[in-house]
Amino acid sequence: MISRVWHGWTKRENADAYEELLRTEIFTGIAKRLVHGYHGIHLLRRDVDEGVEFVTIMWFDTLDSVRAFAGEDYEIAVVPAEARKLLSKFDNRSAHYEVIACPS
Repeated sequence: MISRVWHGWTKRENADAYEELLRTEIFTGIAKRLVHGYHGIHLLRRDVDEGVEFVTIMWFDTLDSVRAFAGEDYEIAVVPAEARKLLSKFDNRSAHYEVIACPS
């Protein structure tokens, strides 16, 4: 299993709108793509000095599954235009980790 980790930051006044966009449009759009080997996404949120930080962790069977989602250069962040409008900064590239252990 592969986890794809990405960070984005918003101003406090944009945080709720960004979270809503993720939950109602972006995450459902990803699910509707029916990418083979995609197993869902976790969303993390915390207040930080410069605003609000969001972390997404996506779960895939293999790097080939990640490529099916993100393209051949699979580390490039997939950030739709409507999300970019609400973000103050974000990782341009996602990090990928082999999952060694997880809760049962």
